[in-house]
Amino acid sequence: MYSIDDPAGGTAQSGGVAQILGPNETYCCRTFPNVNQFWAWPHRLGLGCVRSRSLPEASPAAQPTRYLSPAAFKSTVIEGYQATAHQHQGRLLAPSGHPEAEWNYQTQPIAGWGDSIQQATAGWMSYLPVFEPGWQVLMAHGLATGQMRWRGQDYSFENAPVYAEKNWGGAFPAKWFWLQCNAFEDEPSLSVTAAGGIREVLVWTENVAIIGIHHQGQFYEFASFKTDFTWQVDPWGYWQLTARSHQYQVVLTGIAKDEGAYVRVPTRDGMQFLCRDTT
Repeated sequence: MYSIDDPAGGTAQSGGVAQILGPNETYCCRTFPNVNQFWAWPHRLGLGCVRSRSLPEASPAAQPTRYLSPAAFKSTVIEGYQATAHQHQGRLLAPSGHPEAEWNYQTQPIAGWGDSIQQATAGWMSYLPVFEPGWQVLMAHGLATGQMRWRGQDYSFENAPVYAEKNWGGAFPAKWFWLQCNAFEDEPSLSVTAAGGIREVLVWTENVAIIGIHHQGQFYEFASFKTDFTWQVDPWGYWQLTARSHQYQVVLTGIAKDEGAYVRVPTRDGMQFLCRDTT
């Protein structure tokens, strides 16, 4: 989970964070306080940040504000990350300076949000500075192939299910829930994404929720601002959503028997442990 707050700099909350929720709910977090080390492509998915490198600042290969080839990144970046629609790479260190996580894998997008053409997840008006936050599912389903080293253990994977989304804006939901799965046994084309929360709309707030299902090349969308939609969510461990369109009805139930793990989310006072996740 990559994030950057107040990227123009100059405030107490300015800076970036990289978080990983690993196997058995193990957790890693590193801060990237220098916003000038962050880069992003304006018209397609590409972003990255460097905390430290092995080459001098003057070296062209060491400039942090651009994408590096996987080989150049591996040889010059001591700590940092870079991600595009087709490649993810990074290295995070423990406070002691020893590597805690290192990854390099390629992704093959299969489904974004919508049918063959990418659609706005929360409606086209969500792109305007009216709703807070903006939310877009970038890849509801894809396949990843590569390697990751996590706390001394190596993992290699081929065509593993992968998902990606982004949030942006001047506020985060006061409360929210989120479920995603694209690793259904015997249903390799199935991806289910659901989310809901309290979002700001100009000077008021509203409760919204959405379900998106990709299956065998078809897309089924249910949104509380378009169709009949109800949901019941416990503080932790139980989620049930029911939605009905003019053609279909879906009932989605999620149950977690574990306690999950807390991860950090942005607030006006900086990143705080206010979100509980489970894998």
